[in-house]
Amino acid sequence: MPARQMLSHSVFFTLNDNSAAAKETLTAACKRYLSDHPGTVFFAAGTLAEDYDRPVNDRRFDVALHVVFADQASHDQYQQAAAHMKFIEENKDNWKEVRVFDASVNP
Repeated sequence: MPARQMLSHSVFFTLNDNSAAAKETLTAACKRYLSDHPGTVFFAAGTLAEDYDRPVNDRRFDVALHVVFADQASHDQYQQAAAHMKFIEENKDNWKEVRVFDASVNP
């Protein structure tokens, strides 16, 4: 039997205002709007881990969002969900750069 195919959706935000308060505002918005969508297997949001500064660490972000969806259909529904759209509308003005990494993953 083939392994279940899930979708890992990781988003890295670089902020115009990257003060501690602005990072907390975006992290809280991630939790408020993006954490409880149908088909979500795992959710986490937080800030750059300052203690990890090795040559291989990409440190070009302030806030990271990680959501694993049960399948591609769950991800696709999330992209169009009203809460996701409200999150974008309320927060996009402080985004300097947004990088999205989607990967097919198995448990």
